[in-house]
Amino acid sequence: MQGQDVALLLKLAILNEPQVPSKNLAESLFISPSEVSKALKRCADSGLLYLSSGEKRVNGSALMGFLAHGLKYVFPPAKGPLVRGVPTAAAAEPLKSRLLEDGEPPAVWPNAAGKVRGMSLAPLYKGAPKAALLDPKLYSVLALCDAIRCGRTRERNLAVELLGKEINASRSASGIAISLAGFCISCAWAGMSAEGKGDSFRCGF
Repeated sequence: MQGQDVALLLKLAILNEPQVPSKNLAESLFISPSEVSKALKRCADSGLLYLSSGEKRVNGSALMGFLAHGLKYVFPPAKGPLVRGVPTAAAAEPLKSRLLEDGEPPAVWPNAAGKVRGMSLAPLYKGAPKAALLDPKLYSVLALCDAIRCGRTRERNLAVELLGKEINASRSASGIAISLAGFCISCAWAGMSAEGKGDSFRCGF
């Protein structure tokens, strides 16, 4: 799995448009059409995405399980020096207004167009800052993912909760909802509702 795969899944989840053309995804995520095709296949092979008759449907329960318990291990944060860039993680909404500032430099994606000076944090993939600046919802969920990758326990747990609500808001429009019960970073067990079925799995982390 690559970082752009996560961005693709998040984009599909918040769009909730199963028949969105791959060309549109490529343009909005700043990746090539061939990269979209490869990412779709990887996501489908991993069980995070259903592909059928031109439709692309995210397996929301599996995605939330991965984001909550696997993301920071598959994509560990790569931090760097102070740079000018775009705020992310706890320095961006929706976390920024929910947490008290700790006095440390904010996490930022290095970007020449950025207006904030902070500690460099490599984005999930190269095109993330450009894509995020054109799509506020995508910006929010990518920033939440960064909080899971590099934040403290409270920040990670709140990020998981808010991510679940964001994905649920889109899925509820189609009559599908995810149970957020058990998506705690620190717990030994995680209970998930998979497409309406009450399943449980043991957290491996």
